[in-house]
Amino acid sequence: MTVTTLPGLEQQEQQPRPGSRAARRLIPLAADVVKDMAAEYGVCLRPVGLRRTDLATGKTEIVDVPCGATRDDKCPPCAKRARRLRKVQIREGWHRADEPAPGPEPATEGQRALISLRAHLEHGRDQAVRESLWEQVAEVDEAIREVEAAIAVEGLRGSVAPPHDKPAEPKRQRSTKRRQDAPALPRQKVDPRTIGRTYTAPNGAEYRPSMWLTVTLDSYGPVRSDGSPVDPTTYDYRRAAWDAIAFPRLLDRFWQNLRRCVGWNVQYAGCVEPQRRLAPHAHFAIRGTIPRAVLKEVAAATYHQVWWPKVDEPNCRPQWNADAEMWCDETGRPLVTWDEALDAIEDEPAHVIRFGAQLRAEGVNANDSNAERAIGYITKYITKSAADCHAVTTDRQRDHLERFWRELRVTPCSDRCANWLLYGIQPKNAHARLRPGNCKGRVHQRSTLGIGGRRILVSRDWSGKTLADHRYDAKAWVRALLGVEAPEPETSTAPVAWELARPNDPDLPPMRHRLLRALAQRIQWRNALNAAKDRAAQPAGTGGSGPGAAPAG
Repeated sequence: MTVTTLPGLEQQEQQPRPGSRAARRLIPLAADVVKDMAAEYGVCLRPVGLRRTDLATGKTEIVDVPCGATRDDKCPPCAKRARRLRKVQIREGWHRADEPAPGPEPATEGQRALISLRAHLEHGRDQAVRESLWEQVAEVDEAIREVEAAIAVEGLRGSVAPPHDKPAEPKRQRSTKRRQDAPALPRQKVDPRTIGRTYTAPNGAEYRPSMWLTVTLDSYGPVRSDGSPVDPTTYDYRRAAWDAIAFPRLLDRFWQNLRRCVGWNVQYAGCVEPQRRLAPHAHFAIRGTIPRAVLKEVAAATYHQVWWPKVDEPNCRPQWNADAEMWCDETGRPLVTWDEALDAIEDEPAHVIRFGAQLRAEGVNANDSNAERAIGYITKYITKSAADCHAVTTDRQRDHLERFWRELRVTPCSDRCANWLLYGIQPKNAHARLRPGNCKGRVHQRSTLGIGGRRILVSRDWSGKTLADHRYDAKAWVRALLGVEAPEPETSTAPVAWELARPNDPDLPPMRHRLLRALAQRIQWRNALNAAKDRAAQPAGTGGSGPGAAPAG
């Protein structure tokens, strides 16, 4: 039987009847349009309301500040702004030709006098302790606290000495001798310079190239192109979980070994992210050049030993004994304490993590297209959670993710982790609120895939600036372009109190009202900024200030 389509029926099916529910669903929602426009203009979608109260007059006002989220799933505008700031930070520190962080200024006479007074007080306290003059010791301790407060006011960083009333806990000494199965590493005195080598071309031109480095972990079994293992039953999920948790410590050891090997303070900026097989790896921008053979040699000789009690399979059902205030097994026998478990450790650590054989290192020149491409690649996934870096679309990938996460849930992450109870060991400072197998550490969350620490790693002397300094530079560039002077710092001594505004406060406007106000302000700012850019782009003599009026941004 043949069904005949009436003329014009296809066009009527594509266009719903006016006034129908299908037609109304095609009309965008006003709230969604507000959010879309706010995201387009860079307005925070989750502003934090802070109440500013003048304690002298009692006047209060609500001030909206950006949430500062770094992930797209929380606030795309703030995450985009954070990514852009990181790219600026990497760009400014990568190909520097001068030292970014000058040495500290010499101490003033006032600071030296306070340090001298503190030394005399320490000597007097020692004499009083030797003679058991405890009243005099208490008086000296009070004087020491006053002098150290004065030292902090004077402008010196850090503390002069640890406090006497809080003695340091004794540390367990482990052998620092290198493992016999690890290659030896040359060791040099580390020069404080952070600038790489300068190369001179035959035509006299000077170049100061830098590098881009990628390091990965070892294999845990054959995997397919989508990252799932060929044979999940033989894939070493346990070692993969331990490696993911200890990966930040391995990176720290790598940079320490590299600096000792090359003999200068190598600076880096990079990001840690998971591969398709869910194992973490890292991309780094390195200032200066290092031979690839040296990088591979240092990576092959770098390892980190985890000196924790050895564990196998979770085989304990712990219960809290309120009378004894300790954890016991199902028979009521107390579990091994953390100190007892450490005393039982012999000469072998619980786990040893190493890099894999894959290492990629490339040279990058300043003002090269590859430099911007590398910066974009390093910051590609910093606005996503670790679990969202790669799309999971197949059942094999979902099964691989589930197996890996189940292993991460029961793997101990620290000496205070509740998962030690599953192996018959009481963690350090154990208490009744612990839940075996439900540690609150970030490494056990499904969204982190074991990467519980910082995913953005920047060495201390990379650009000589903090993120707050880079934000200030961006604001200063905008002010210079607009011809606006920086606001004078507040000199008022009136006390001001800040507190978080509650959602049910009557003077807190609805969220959409706050978004609309911020959107209007941001539109005005962008129009003024575009007009200033157009004026600066006009050649001199045509009414503009010329391209050199504003500083390079």
